[in-house]
Amino acid sequence: MILEEREKIDRIIRASQKKVWITFQKEGVHCFPAAATDPKLNTDDEYNVSFLASPHRHIFHFRVCIDVFHDDRELEFIQFKRWLESLYGNNILELNYKSCEMIADDLYLQIAAKYPDRDVWIEVSEDGENGCYVEYNRTRPLQSVTI
Repeated sequence: MILEEREKIDRIIRASQKKVWITFQKEGVHCFPAAATDPKLNTDDEYNVSFLASPHRHIFHFRVCIDVFHDDRELEFIQFKRWLESLYGNNILELNYKSCEMIADDLYLQIAAKYPDRDVWIEVSEDGENGCYVEYNRTRPLQSVTI
């Protein structure tokens, strides 16, 4: 590799945006009350999901990705994972009407309070099958949204 190529690679590494990610799972119960009455959800065909109005159980899968500011364990991911798990305790989560997106927002509030000024990406899925992916980007509001 010639010196010029190596210098370019070094600049890219220095400017890279580094993140660490963790995963964990938590048993929880939630429901979607509108599924019982909304005609788009309570249908008389194979698309009927009115059963979601009743409380039902899932294993909620979480994947959390967060900025780190250097490459030598600036945020140790095992400690980060243990802290996130501790937020939920040892009981079954009673999530009431909350969607995966609402669960992600609630988790982000906790993360942002402890680790401010970092981009955070959160995935929450029901049984590892269907879920949400939410990017909480600290620069995006300055670029495109008036608050």
